[in-house]
Amino acid sequence: MSVVNTKAVEIANTLHDYLIGLDEIGLSPFLSGWPSEPFKTRIVFQNRLPVLSCLPELVTNANAETKRIVKLLEASAEHLAWGQTYSAEDFGAGFLGKYGWTELIGLRGPIKSKDIACGFLMLGPDVEYPMHSHEAEEVYVPLNSQSLWRQGNGPWVSRSDGIPIYHRSWLSHGMKTESAPLLALYLWRGGDLAQKSHID
Repeated sequence: MSVVNTKAVEIANTLHDYLIGLDEIGLSPFLSGWPSEPFKTRIVFQNRLPVLSCLPELVTNANAETKRIVKLLEASAEHLAWGQTYSAEDFGAGFLGKYGWTELIGLRGPIKSKDIACGFLMLGPDVEYPMHSHEAEEVYVPLNSQSLWRQGNGPWVSRSDGIPIYHRSWLSHGMKTESAPLLALYLWRGGDLAQKSHID
């Protein structure tokens, strides 16, 4: 097994244990689609992005429950395939410098699944991820505090780390950071698991 796949499997198992420990009813449909071991894997190519420079700060500021995950991600980040869904024409070059994600499980990640997608989103400080929507229903779990989230026409709300945030299919939502970066775990199910979000 490649280094990328080995790291992805290690992180995926740690995430599964963490998500089960949250004991949130809303996570059950996502966890029921979690792939069984031994995982079926594919070859993906390592790729780095500028936003990864925020990882040391995220490790420093992680709480006791999330620090293990964040430290494991920091140690593995250079071996993972980091990507960006958007282009400079969508949100500008400044956004791209502070944005990235890596999929561990799904149609593109090193662990194959047609039922769910799971990975990490990272945003640098002082950036807004504009309102967007997609067919898949989604859960985010912020792994650090001090980020703001919005759904539909509602206000921006500060969300605590470790508390899942649910977005139903096609619900418009956005996120923004202030002085601290954001690291969030994401889960998708239903619809096109590789869809580019619709910019609202």
